[in-house]
Amino acid sequence: MSDGASARSQMQRAAAGGSRYRLRDLFTPLDTLLVSGGDPRLALDPSDRANAYGCAASPEPEVWNFASSTASTISQAAYDRAALAREELMHKCLFDEVEVAFDARCEDLRDELRGHLQLSPRVDVVFSPSGTDSQLHALFLARSMLGARPVTIVIGADQTGSGTTHTARGHHFSGLTASGFAVRKDGAVAGLAGASIPLPLRAPGAGIAMRTDADEAVLHAVEATIAQGAPVLLQIMDSSKLGWRAPSAACLDEIARRWPRKVQIVVDACQARLGRRRLRSYLDRGYMVLITGSKFFGGPAFSGALLVPKGLSRSLDRVEGIAPGIFDYAGRCDWPMAWTALRSRFERRPNFGQWLRWEAALAEIGSYYAVPGAFRAGMLAELAAGIDSMISLSPSLRSVPAATDVAGIDDEEFVQPTIFPFTLLRDGKPVSIAETTAVHRALARDVSAEISGSAEDRQVAAQRCLIGQPVRLERQDETPQAVLRLCVGARLVTEAWSPDRAETQRNVQHLLDQIAHVLVKIELLLAGGAAASVPVKSAFEV
Repeated sequence: MSDGASARSQMQRAAAGGSRYRLRDLFTPLDTLLVSGGDPRLALDPSDRANAYGCAASPEPEVWNFASSTASTISQAAYDRAALAREELMHKCLFDEVEVAFDARCEDLRDELRGHLQLSPRVDVVFSPSGTDSQLHALFLARSMLGARPVTIVIGADQTGSGTTHTARGHHFSGLTASGFAVRKDGAVAGLAGASIPLPLRAPGAGIAMRTDADEAVLHAVEATIAQGAPVLLQIMDSSKLGWRAPSAACLDEIARRWPRKVQIVVDACQARLGRRRLRSYLDRGYMVLITGSKFFGGPAFSGALLVPKGLSRSLDRVEGIAPGIFDYAGRCDWPMAWTALRSRFERRPNFGQWLRWEAALAEIGSYYAVPGAFRAGMLAELAAGIDSMISLSPSLRSVPAATDVAGIDDEEFVQPTIFPFTLLRDGKPVSIAETTAVHRALARDVSAEISGSAEDRQVAAQRCLIGQPVRLERQDETPQAVLRLCVGARLVTEAWSPDRAETQRNVQHLLDQIAHVLVKIELLLAGGAAASVPVKSAFEV
């Protein structure tokens, strides 16, 4: 029998059923696979073939992307890696069980992620479809390690993912899980439901600024909870949708001193806007860390992971009772191979979409860290100065203050801000949430036909560009307000880098010109009302 006939025979047997039936799923079109295995926010709108964040499943190089705090379009390099990875897995699955080959590939991705982030092999990686799913994984593991049902205290509850309100209490955050199980949104996840305490970061009163008493609020909440006899899962913020982070290192030291073994900390680093030394320091302290490959790094939404230090993971094999609801949110391949006892309780259920999105994200992560560190730091500083200056010069934009003075914090290039939030103004007053959302949607479309100005104005209006989705901020005794965000992501750094200094400067200037173009389009939309003609979809971060 020829090699071709042999391969066809094996494919036919695989398609016939049994443990290898999932091989046929790998022959699904790549664009379809890339948006599979996630929650409904990944679904493509039939009218524009974009998801809820305005991103298509395939590369759109003509769209300018400054939206990495929300979601990014997939790059050609990331798309090509996903295509090659699928082809390689197809080949391996002709000669081995799909689940076995898939499991081995996921383990390779864990090694690659640890390598890029310079993490110890002792750090375990739990993959998930999204950072929100990873929050449920963290709650499940914390309950297992603390030996009791913890109360979750969420710092920055006003600026984290929209699903955190639900996951912090062990509730379903959508009506459908990534595995395709129908559930009741905000219904209890069996065995995980409990209490949560939200701690917002925004200061009360007029204006938008970070509260100055975050440390005191955290210590008070932890003390009050432990006094009632409950252990604590403390979800700290590094960093929020507005680039804020809390509590301070001194506050974390105080918690460790006062309540040893009663507080398990998980770091919400889903934005991935922190240096690798800082990341390692969290893990060295025994904290779990939530990250994604789809925010700063610019992989396609969604790709989540929970980083678990070895000191914690060693206790997992002793877990006896497993919250039954967690089976809806994980398959065997999501857990590291070393967790043999825990893995054996879960179904073999490869999530091809989740895997391919991580393949794409790792292409971006590897490219970013291949750029010299001095260039990364210098470019982020130059872009920060330029963006701050442009926002301050615009009469229709008001910058949101940075969280705190980060001088002295060892955070490598991320000592510079990479999220630049601002509100929209007309006649010096904030515009409504509805109009802010309409402007955001119009930026992603060619609205030149709705602009009555010059040919140059229409050219500006024609350019499609993505920026961070509106963030809704409640204000005591005042009308809620929405904040938009210009974001610097890893891909901007990667694409600007060149050994030729003159070329690098041209690339950086080109990026600043694009950002200026985006701000001019916002001005046109506010002045001409073109945004009003753009249908407004639900904005998930508002």
